[in-house]
Amino acid sequence: MSESKCPVPKEQQPTNEFIELSRSIIFSWPKSKKSLLLVMIKFWLGAFIIFLVISSGSIYFKTSIFKYILLSFFSSLSIPLLISIRLYLGWNHVFKRLNSEKIEYEESGWYDGQVWIKPLGLKEKESLIASIEVKPILKNIIQIFSIFSVLGLSGILLFQYNNF
Repeated sequence: MSESKCPVPKEQQPTNEFIELSRSIIFSWPKSKKSLLLVMIKFWLGAFIIFLVISSGSIYFKTSIFKYILLSFFSSLSIPLLISIRLYLGWNHVFKRLNSEKIEYEESGWYDGQVWIKPLGLKEKESLIASIEVKPILKNIIQIFSIFSVLGLSGILLFQYNNF
């Protein structure tokens, strides 16, 4: 964006928001599905160990070690699910701003919101960034979220309908 034509502050311009999010340590994970999956599995295993320690104090689980391990295993899925929701919300926000015809921005605070209509050339450039760069990232996040959701729901169903 040209500084002279664009009244939007530099840090609120969608292209710059995309670059900043791409450089972020946490938000750069979903750039490839493999790296996102590996990071989520690491968080899942770490959460599993923490949930094992927390659940070990329960007298109820002293009688059924299998139930104790399974419950910790499936409840630890909540951590990667929450992380993937946060990643999705951040990338989806940038995706919407890149695809939008108008940019809402604030010059100095919440009380002075302005709207700027993008010129056609900028809109096309940012739409291209959204479709080529951000859309695959959102797709990766949704696929990983779906995998963990199915695992979590299968755990809920397992505990709901089996008395072991």
